[in-house]
Amino acid sequence: MFLLLATLSWSFVGVLVKIASSMVDSSTITFLRFALGVVFLGIFLLIRSGKLPVRFDLKWIWIGAAGKGCNYFFENLGLSIGYSYGNILVVPIQTIVLLLISILWFKERLTPRGWTAAALCIAGVLCISWNGRPLSGLFGDSASFITLLFIISAVGSAFHVLGQKMLTSRMDSGEMNLSMFVLSSVFMAAPLPFQFEMTGEPAIGPIAALLALGLITGLSFYWFSQALRLVSFPIAIIVSNTSVLFGILWSWVIRHDPITVYLIAGALVFAIGMVILNWPARQPAVRSSAKGVAPTGT
Repeated sequence: MFLLLATLSWSFVGVLVKIASSMVDSSTITFLRFALGVVFLGIFLLIRSGKLPVRFDLKWIWIGAAGKGCNYFFENLGLSIGYSYGNILVVPIQTIVLLLISILWFKERLTPRGWTAAALCIAGVLCISWNGRPLSGLFGDSASFITLLFIISAVGSAFHVLGQKMLTSRMDSGEMNLSMFVLSSVFMAAPLPFQFEMTGEPAIGPIAALLALGLITGLSFYWFSQALRLVSFPIAIIVSNTSVLFGILWSWVIRHDPITVYLIAGALVFAIGMVILNWPARQPAVRSSAKGVAPTGT
């Protein structure tokens, strides 16, 4: 149940942002995703432990918060001007960035399986970005600009994941996420006086979409971490990556976005790459010893 909750919630993000953008601008959506996420996560932590553990004394909290703010800001901007499935590019690009960081920063050696997975992620991203357009007009158009926004978003998401990995042994996941989201809310509140814009009349649909985005931001990470305690890591990776395919489905069913064979093929290719990268080299004796780059959702 936890795994399905996390997977389905991530798959609805693109559609929810598009609905919310009919009422407010992308910067406001970004701020409210964090602010409402803090509210929902704070309520959950109060019920669970009776306190709100927040810390700002570790540099990786600040790095992770800045990364997540960058991730949401550019993702929401790309979604607001593009199709509701556009954010499916973030996960494979984030994976590529994390692999580069592991090689260049941590001096880790990438295995042949890692190179294969990276190649599949790159191939999937290129296929989706191309989407059957004439090669002569591939660069310099609006679609290329939107792809660039998602690339920047993925870089921010990678540093958020890196911050989480650096803090995993030092902080509880609830405390870590609440601290990062509080800081991210502050970061994203700064431009609001200059960028706030009502793009449409207040309505139940956009308001409900904003509340749902806050709930997803606040609780989806907890749902996924709970799922990892109950199901094997490979199964969690396979199921969670179906959020990409569900995201495409919702964009077609709810938003009536045009879905092409290039889009579906690219999504399948990089999803296979993600599974290959995270699949254990051998079945571990203890489930918790499984290692990999787990998807972090949205």
